[in-house]
Amino acid sequence: MRLRALLDTEALGLRLLGGEDELDRSVRGVMTTDLRDPSRYLSGGELVLTGLAWRRDAADSEPFVRTLANAGVAGLAAGEAELGAVPDDLIEACLQHRLPLFAVDETVAFATITEHVVRQVSGERAGDLAAVVDRHRRLMTSGPAGGGPEVVLDLLTSDLDLHAWVLSPTGRQIAGAGEPLAPRVGAELAGRHLAATRTGRPGPHRAEVDGTAYSLFPIRNTGRGALPAPARDVRASVLSDWLLAVAADAGDWPEARLDLLQGVTQLIAVERDRRDAARAVRRRLAQEVLELVQTGAPPSEIAARLRVAAPVLLPGLGTAPHWQVVVARVEWSQEGADLPGGRAAQALLEEILVDPTVTGPDSADRIAVAHTGEEAIALVPLTAVPAVPEGADAPEGTGAPERQETALHADALLDAVRAPLAAGLADDGRLTLGVSAAVHSAEGLRGALEEARHARRVAAARPGPVCAAGHHELASHVLLLPFVPDDVRRAFTARLLDPLRDYDRRHRAELIETLEAFLDCDGSWTRCAARLHLHVNTLRYRVGRIEQLTGRDLSRLEDKLDFFLALRMS
Repeated sequence: MRLRALLDTEALGLRLLGGEDELDRSVRGVMTTDLRDPSRYLSGGELVLTGLAWRRDAADSEPFVRTLANAGVAGLAAGEAELGAVPDDLIEACLQHRLPLFAVDETVAFATITEHVVRQVSGERAGDLAAVVDRHRRLMTSGPAGGGPEVVLDLLTSDLDLHAWVLSPTGRQIAGAGEPLAPRVGAELAGRHLAATRTGRPGPHRAEVDGTAYSLFPIRNTGRGALPAPARDVRASVLSDWLLAVAADAGDWPEARLDLLQGVTQLIAVERDRRDAARAVRRRLAQEVLELVQTGAPPSEIAARLRVAAPVLLPGLGTAPHWQVVVARVEWSQEGADLPGGRAAQALLEEILVDPTVTGPDSADRIAVAHTGEEAIALVPLTAVPAVPEGADAPEGTGAPERQETALHADALLDAVRAPLAAGLADDGRLTLGVSAAVHSAEGLRGALEEARHARRVAAARPGPVCAAGHHELASHVLLLPFVPDDVRRAFTARLLDPLRDYDRRHRAELIETLEAFLDCDGSWTRCAARLHLHVNTLRYRVGRIEQLTGRDLSRLEDKLDFFLALRMS
């Protein structure tokens, strides 16, 4: 279709501000963005929609327009809902670069224009997407009439026999048609997609799981919730983009069918932007609370702010007297050290903290995550569950069933997401996470924040791309061991354990195993001999050999402690 046809469609509310001589340009797609440099997402021929959030002053307009013109876009449409009239500097920049410019009336949603363009363009290239979209004109609207992403996925299934699911970067199903995708399969597909994206290969990516072929299409987040990409580095967004998984091999599809799915991803990106906009309120409230906590505000002021924020942060729960704090950080290698880590960590933490038992269009509606600098910080209310299983009777005379809190555990948070995230982080990125203990009032939030930060530093001292640590580890030797320099660690363990390892290799004597068991049994000869299925005299011989080879005395507390630490550091 041509730009002139869009201008002639009254329902779109477009008003031409410049470029009348260029209205015969062909439109091959549409993209909504508020990025200052969206070129990485452009292939040419798009109508670009923007709310002008990228513009700080008049000097920003010319570089933005120059980027679009160099990418070969068909035209630019600027919304009037946020800033009012389109600024003169943008009009002048578009005239300079011969880029047609439209104003979008504040009463018209970008989703309306996106739907129209995708329907018309795809209808010209192939009739199948037009058939899908024409079945439901309010494809991506909120509320029961539109239904969100599920509607387009249902129509893909009924009209085109394509089964598809929208997945988060960790493989969690966001939307789907028919049978849900198994969590294990979703995680595997997300990992494959992230790994392929990190190599720079363009989508769709092919993956086969359990004998079924899938095609994985990226859903680029280019709206208000997009991460900035100053250096066109895929790492800036790889951990936050959604994907569309289609149970089919797109390798032999005609171009028209590929265009169809690309149009679907654009429609779903509109829904992603809508959800991010709704989440912005919770993020802002969390930011305000955490700023009070970090600046040492009086507990009464923090408590008052929490009470005001409760209806948004805790919909349906009322007040929550108990909280946990979770701190996360995403860091890249030296080459990517200037990439924004705070917002990437924020998006990941919102995903990791989703309660899988919560249903509804947005299962993250009780998660408030802020980011400050390179950190993301979550304020998590503890929910109570019945201590007595549902349907069972409470003990006689106890009245209502007792309720207990479900606290977050560091390792459990990462169990289901470790593999896909490791694929996205590859060999040059790390995600570290720390979890505080529960606190029962506003007075404890500052201590909980520092506790979570200490736990995250413990996690950062461990090997691996995805690591977590909890508050319970801060009262243990585990807190100290990660900070021992590597050369000191190696020298200490070698001095104590290398003689035993050498002896075991030569004589198969199992001295290391004996030492571990002896310490685990607190030096009890009978319990240790029983565990190792040895006679006590044999155990005494082995312990004597350990003492002879190392010059230590296992009856002394100091020597026991040295052996214990050496085993933990080895």
